[in-house]
Amino acid sequence: MDDIARYGQYLTEEKHSSQNTVSSYLRDITQFSEYLNNYQDCVLRDATGDMVHSYMNWMMGHGKSAASVTRFLASVKSFYNFLIAAGDLKENPAKGVTAAKVERKYPEILTGKEVELFLEQPQCVDAKGFRDHAMLELLYATGIRVSELISLDMMDLNLAAGVIRCRNRGKERVIPLYQTAVKALQDYVRNIRPQLLADSGEAAVFVNMGGERMSRQGFWKIIKHYQEKAGIQKEITPHTLRHSFAVHLLENGADLRSIQEMLGHADISSTQIYTQVVKRQLKDVYQKAHPRA
Repeated sequence: MDDIARYGQYLTEEKHSSQNTVSSYLRDITQFSEYLNNYQDCVLRDATGDMVHSYMNWMMGHGKSAASVTRFLASVKSFYNFLIAAGDLKENPAKGVTAAKVERKYPEILTGKEVELFLEQPQCVDAKGFRDHAMLELLYATGIRVSELISLDMMDLNLAAGVIRCRNRGKERVIPLYQTAVKALQDYVRNIRPQLLADSGEAAVFVNMGGERMSRQGFWKIIKHYQEKAGIQKEITPHTLRHSFAVHLLENGADLRSIQEMLGHADISSTQIYTQVVKRQLKDVYQKAHPRA
């Protein structure tokens, strides 16, 4: 039984909460779990106070009322207190978080020129450059999560067809690649990866310089290195290319349902935040460019 189901059982059998309360609390925690998966590449037990606060900002960005945000905060604090009492967690990440500090906040998005500058940073002159170039191109081509990137196995690539297969939480999706990403992957897989492997039986597409599967921490350092090298002032995280991928598709005419499918969002509401980002950008352009604004 997973943590959310156990929590529901606790609310029903020990707290004797009403069915409405149980349903509301479980819905709050389930939606928070989806947010963590989609936007923070994280699971419930690993959430931080910053992530709880970011989710509350996200809720406001989706037009949720202050009452909904306040109820979520009560739900999440109760949930983590339950895990602490059960001995599964030491600290409550929601402790000290207050609803009063919530403000509307949107994901950081790179412009098209910033993406180009960022993707140009890895120099294809050595093994690390070819590998890093392939990873960054793949991230922007597909919008996949970092956990999905480092989980990719060779059997998930179909470069002849120009697609990859991505799996997350038991669900599978197939995502197309643009030609530049296909070429970057082909160069890496054919010429570089065999040189790096510590074990010829290694299934991982992307390996570190020691020949073992790339870690999240290792990839984070790579992102930071190229942000500094590019001189981009915006804070770039592994999820920034995912957000930029979605917004740029939307700006160029892709429909929300297609973007939802490529991102692997279980609920269309998770994808709709990008519509708000595009609207905000249009408003900013109007305010700066209109002579009477």
